[in-house]
Amino acid sequence: MDDLLLHVARVRLALGVAGLAAPRLAARLTGLGGGPDAGRDYLVRIFASREIAMGAGYLLADRAGRRTLARYGLLVDVLDTAAAVKTRGGVPARATAVAVAVAGACAAIGAAKTAKDLLD
Repeated sequence: MDDLLLHVARVRLALGVAGLAAPRLAARLTGLGGGPDAGRDYLVRIFASREIAMGAGYLLADRAGRRTLARYGLLVDVLDTAAAVKTRGGVPARATAVAVAVAGACAAIGAAKTAKDLLD
């Protein structure tokens, strides 16, 4: 489970860097449109910054720090999943599906890691 969460952290970091560097492309790939939209690009960069911080934090943390960051990641991913479900119908279906799939999968991995840590 630890190795899987290391991969999640690497993906968070990569997605964050990509979103920060090319927010319009990131938005287009997730189904949020690709035309000029400064507000959307700003929100993508905010999300990207959070992903960079969470991914890098996990990768740089010691064992105790990783346990804590896994729980924060679980919380963020559960809230992201709930937000995606709540916005369905208000954003393109593809964007909702991508958000639910990615955040939901990360939440499941985080839940398994948290459960494992609590049982150890």
